[in-house]
Amino acid sequence: MRAKLEHYFMFDQLKTNWRREVLAGLTTFVSMCYILFVNPSVLGAAGMDKGAVFTATALASAFGCLVMGIFAKYPIASAPALGINAFFAYTVVIGMKVPWQTALAGVFVASLIFILITILKLREKIINAIPADLKFAISAGIGLFIAFIGLHDGGLIVANKSTVVGLGSLQTPTTWLTIFGLIITVILMIRQVPGAIFVGMVLTSALGMVTGLIALPKGILSPAPSLAPTFGVALKNVGQINSLQLWVVVLTFLLVTFFDTAGTLVGLAQQAGFMKDNKMPRVGKALAADSSAMFVGSILGTSPVGAYVESSAGIAVGGRSGVTAISAGLFFILGMFFSPLLAVVTSQVTAPALIIVGVLMAANLAHIDWFKLEIAVPAFLILIGMPLTYSISDGMALGMITYPIMMIAAKRGKEVSGVMYALALIFIGFLWILNI
Repeated sequence: MRAKLEHYFMFDQLKTNWRREVLAGLTTFVSMCYILFVNPSVLGAAGMDKGAVFTATALASAFGCLVMGIFAKYPIASAPALGINAFFAYTVVIGMKVPWQTALAGVFVASLIFILITILKLREKIINAIPADLKFAISAGIGLFIAFIGLHDGGLIVANKSTVVGLGSLQTPTTWLTIFGLIITVILMIRQVPGAIFVGMVLTSALGMVTGLIALPKGILSPAPSLAPTFGVALKNVGQINSLQLWVVVLTFLLVTFFDTAGTLVGLAQQAGFMKDNKMPRVGKALAADSSAMFVGSILGTSPVGAYVESSAGIAVGGRSGVTAISAGLFFILGMFFSPLLAVVTSQVTAPALIIVGVLMAANLAHIDWFKLEIAVPAFLILIGMPLTYSISDGMALGMITYPIMMIAAKRGKEVSGVMYALALIFIGFLWILNI
């Protein structure tokens, strides 16, 4: 049985093993388990039951991870996406006065459209049509983006009214946890210690508890809250999607999740070395897994689910097969009952991992043709756009819109595929919808 599983998950081809894959899955889970606490807080502001959202978040994440691992065999984890959950709560429900039940129905309808365009292979064609240089830019841009998230979460970079952002205060004790974690993890990686990123997280958590900077867990086990307040609510309110305003909301859910996921999948596939002839193998299965997770998540009662950039932490540890994603999914299920222990994994603990992974993903910059402006300009806009707009999809939009313009200016317009011209127009519409 074990040999058959290793053959199915291509262990020999990927040069991996069970220990490495499970450790990678645990590292990915630890890097993204904050969503179990953040998502209920965000959606709770919209009036949703926080306990039910906690359970829905865990189950939707587990489902997405398991389907991605078993069906697509990629080490990429899924969970309710940050950013779009804030759009759900603060823009749609609070700002537009749309009941959360109706907003959840909007996520359900968007997921159905998502599944349809996946079956028609439109998403697959779009991903495969993106030029290699821009794929490398997307991967490196995601690296800069998650490094920026890590620097901010760790307190090293903070908001500054005078300069937009600035260096955080070194008088804040918890910031030193991030600095310690970053230094010790880099040392472990240079010394080629197996699972260096995860070991760094454990040591940082231990230091935090010893010094009192991280509170000791109040317990070990805790029962999972009831799912009843949110389960199936989306299905009961589909009929409420009956106005142009609500269809714009549905379209926004669809487009943001579409481009965020596309960018994340491309970036992570580049990092793991999966790309072959500028194409991502089994991309159709990966996209099907992703869209089905969004569908299930909407029924359970949470905002759109998508691939997580934090999967890069598990890939950096050595995760290459679907077992990494499966392991992360199983840890999400366990996480429902061990929530007190998850409290010790603070943002300062995960921040060093995100910063280091950003460094590793920035290596893709070496593969971009910087000596041709028609390539360099859109690539640079993707790179700088992702961290500065705090959005993978917005960063992609800047590069995808300018790419055909630059190529036409360089008299290379015929080299641009029809899909890329269409994509530029779609992104223009995408930015317009987000800003109306």
